[in-house]
Parts: sequence; structure tokens; C-alpha cells
Amino acid sequence: MSPSAVDPAPLSHEHDSDPTVLALRKTLTSESAALAKRFRALFSLKHLAAQKPATSQTVPAIEAIAAAFTSPSALLKHELAYCLGQSGKDEAVPYLRAVIEDRAEDAMCRHEAAEALGALNDAGSLDLLRQRRDDPEEEEVVRETCDIAIERIEWERSEAGRAERLKQSDFASIDPAPPLAKTTETQSIPELERSLLNTSLPLFQRYRAMFALRDLASPPDLPTAVPAVQALARGFSDPSALFRHEIAFVFGQLSHPASIPSLVETLSNTKESSMVRHEAAEALGSLGDEAGVEDTLRKFVDDPEQVVRDSIVVALDMAEFERSGQPEYATVSVA
Repeated sequence: MSPSAVDPAPLSHEHDSDPTVLALRKTLTSESAALAKRFRALFSLKHLAAQKPATSQTVPAIEAIAAAFTSPSALLKHELAYCLGQSGKDEAVPYLRAVIEDRAEDAMCRHEAAEALGALNDAGSLDLLRQRRDDPEEEEVVRETCDIAIERIEWERSEAGRAERLKQSDFASIDPAPPLAKTTETQSIPELERSLLNTSLPLFQRYRAMFALRDLASPPDLPTAVPAVQALARGFSDPSALFRHEIAFVFGQLSHPASIPSLVETLSNTKESSMVRHEAAEALGSLGDEAGVEDTLRKFVDDPEQVVRDSIVVALDMAEFERSGQPEYATVSVA
């Protein structure tokens, strides 16, 4: 993002009385701090920003996250947008809109900002999202994400959406699309796979099949888990980079060993979009305690793509965390 596009969030008086937020903000916004340390600070701030009910740390944490949008790291900035979307707080909206409006910003970051506005169910952003969706000069990944975000907001606010009974998910994330509704006859994995791979269907509908398959793969010892993972892996052949990246993201959530072969293949494909490869790298990081995963990640520490190199740094840190047995990746020392 051009440095002037989003002014660093002002340091409010609330920060002065909250040494935790101040220390985390200092780490997150420091270009001299190790990227892995900055990511841990970010996820600590996300935790503070997302607390319900809101606390005195909520707005300062959102401001602290937004202050890092001046970073040159596309990987970090896309993660900032994701965390703001997951906060569930309207105070994040202006920062996300500014990212979408900045055409000089990396498309990966702008896509994530659009997805975040959908996660926040921000009806006030519908006009902006429609403008970007319908702009033929806009990046495809941004147009596709805006389309999904619009569908999500409209679904969330519709009578039909409110009437749907959804299966309780094991995942706390606010997803780009809800899983398919529970019905008297639950769809089989082959049926869900057909919807997942049907490029004639709207992306929003295909995403719903994707998250339904994800939920059938958790916990990992479910009899449906491996078949659901295998069905999801076939999504890596889709023509949409956005769709392929979301498959990798879902695999990162699942951390299921059955996803490793397809993730390694995706990361190893240098012709693949860096946006997809980066997500595959981080998904492998979540599987870092599995044999051979860390060695595979280390092969890409000098990858030609900056966002992939940065993701490898974060993935190796995640792998170290997985082996350590620590209870929470986000927690960092603020002493």
C-alpha cells in the first residue's frame, strides 16, 4: 500500500494506560522486528480486538493492527485485513475500505479487505463492493472476493438466511460463506464435491460446499474426514486462484495429515499463483509436527516470490510452535 493511503492509526490516550496493547503495537509496526514475532503480536492483538463484550483494549487493538498497513510486506498486510475482519467490530470498517480503494495496493491485500467487510456483515460497504465487482479493470481476485462478500452480506440479512439451520462448526472463524444448511437429508460427500467443483455455480454457493466439506473433516478421526479432505484437494485444479487459495486456507484450519500431499504439490508448483502457494505454506506450518513437513518447508526459504519466502518464515515458526506444545500461538511476551 502506498504509505499515504491509510494513515497510521492515531495513538489514543487509551494506549498510554494499556502497556499490553502499546507493546504489541510497537512489535507489530517495527520493520526491524522478526516477521514471526510480528505475526505473534498481530494474533495477540486480534484476540484483544475480538473480545465480547468489548473492553477498553478493543479499539486500541484495532488501531494498533491498522497502524501496520504502512508495512511493505504484502503478507503481513493481508493478515492485518483478515484479523480486522475477524474482530467482529465496526471500528475496523474504515481501514478496510481504504485498503480496497487503494489501487496501488497488492491485490492479495485488497482481496482480504473485501472478504473482511463481508465477515463484518457491513451493509454500508455494499456500494463499494459492487463498484469493484463490476469494474472490468479491477483485479480478478478482488472482483471475485467482492462478489462473495456481497452474497454473504445479503444472505446474512435475508429472511431465507435467517431461517436456515446450520451445523455447529468446530471452527471459531467468521468464514467467507456459511456451510450448507442442515436438511432432513444431509448431502453426501460426492454430492458436495460435485457442487464444489461445478464452475457453473456461483462462487458463494461453491464456498458453502467447501465449508460443509471442511466441517465433515473435523474432528480428524471422523469416518468422513479423509474422504472430505480428498474431495477438497480436487479443488486445487479449479481455474480460480481465489478458490484454490481458499482450499489451502481450509486445509490450514483442518491440519489433517491427509492434506499434506496436495499442499506439498501446490507449494512446489512455481507456476502456481503466489497467493495460493503462500497459503499452502502456512497450511503446512500448521502440520509442522508431522514427519517431513519442516524439511519440505525449508526447501523454499529462498523462493523467488517474496510472499512465499515470508510465508515460509511464518510457517516454520508455526511448525516450531506445533512441536513445542504451547497452548496458544498468539501469546507473546510484552514485558
